[in-house]
Amino acid sequence: MRKYFVLFLFFCVVSFDFAQTDTNLVFLGDVDSTIVTDVRYATVNNFTHQVLYPTAKVYLRKIVAEHLALVNNYVKEKYSLRLKVFDGYRPLSVQKKMWKIVPDSRYVANPKNGSRHNRGAAVDLTLIDSTGKELDMGTGFDNFTEKAHYNSQDLTERQKENRKLLRDAMMKFGFEPLSTEWWHFDYHGWRKFNILDKVFTK
Repeated sequence: MRKYFVLFLFFCVVSFDFAQTDTNLVFLGDVDSTIVTDVRYATVNNFTHQVLYPTAKVYLRKIVAEHLALVNNYVKEKYSLRLKVFDGYRPLSVQKKMWKIVPDSRYVANPKNGSRHNRGAAVDLTLIDSTGKELDMGTGFDNFTEKAHYNSQDLTERQKENRKLLRDAMMKFGFEPLSTEWWHFDYHGWRKFNILDKVFTK
């Protein structure tokens, strides 16, 4: 526990400089290969029913990926759980396609303003147990109903506990939650990163 706190303090100290100069998007697997990924937008298994990404790899700003690795190590050691990531960096051109299908800013950011995902500073994820099974969060990923809101009352006590566990772990290492999507978290200081439209093909 102590080593994670020390590492977190170190990243906080340098985060301002990184936010100004860290323009690199990195492959998450190169930072932590134990984080499981299930990139729905690289398949038709998403709300658009279209393949939006040419690759199933997750990319993030380097400092964001490093902090996500800290979260993963924390939940592994304390709860024998791991992170499962659905989405990270998203090109602006893809954001425009999503907005055409769901023009509701509660769930999809207006591309006119850009998304945290377009900056490489947001991540969609859940928790899995030692068998790879997702913890029950009450809804699946990209559920555009009020039941997906973090404070929804239409949940069992276990579902509420699971959401709280995920939120607390993410916030512990510098991520900010989104009230309308239990799976979405923004890295603090995300505004300092530029909006990008770089498309990764591998």
